Amino acid sequence: MNVIRCMIIDDEPIGREILENFVKKINFLELVAVCGDAFEALEIIESHPVDLLLSDIQMPEINGLEFVRSLPFPPAIIFITAHDQYAVNSFELGVTDYLLKPVSFERFLKAANKVRIQIENQRHLASAVNNNNAYPGYFFIRANNKLVKILYKDVYYIESVGDYIKVYTSDLPLLSYSSMKMIESKLPPGLFVRIHSGYIVSINAVKAVNGQLLELLNGTCLPIAKSRKEHLFSALRIEES
Repeated sequence: MNVIRCMIIDDEPIGREILENFVKKINFLELVAVCGDAFEALEIIESHPVDLLLSDIQMPEINGLEFVRSLPFPPAIIFITAHDQYAVNSFELGVTDYLLKPVSFERFLKAANKVRIQIENQRHLASAVNNNNAYPGYFFIRANNKLVKILYKDVYYIESVGDYIKVYTSDLPLLSYSSMKMIESKLPPGLFVRIHSGYIVSINAVKAVNGQLLELLNGTCLPIAKSRKEHLFSALRIEES
């Protein structure tokens, strides 16, 4: 499990103390700094980049919203505040979660896990995109008596058909003698997810999750195995309610 480096920003000492104790209980969080205001945080973050900001909103001179807007490349954000009127503006900034004081450890852990899933998927995706040797953006299958090049971005899903696989793209589906295990090894995990013993789907092709069915942008509905639903939700960066 990769460590998530985080920073606490709160002008109230008790607020800082509570969050610091929460962070210490979670093994995938590493506390980089505890700051009393945005100016102190900005000075530290310029030399010590973090993956997550745990920030109050109402603070003197520069509030949490203004601070996040000032960052050219903000990390994941969890706002912890006693005021609910900033929620809409916060989510417009793309914050991961918005917690109202007093915050229970259970609620904080849920928010931290949401960030963990988000960051892990971002890291998987970055690895898939940047590692051209492992994942060059395409793969080949043998179909119609020739080797056919298929771009990752063109794939909707892949179906297991006995000893064959069928690859569905915007063109006609292609049938190839191969196993799901073999084709899965050619696909970057940040872009594809196995939802069933018989189906692998492109994350970018997902339109909606409807109970135990996955709706794709091409209109196809596929079954989700119960044992794989948690993994699917993790890949899609969403929480199952």
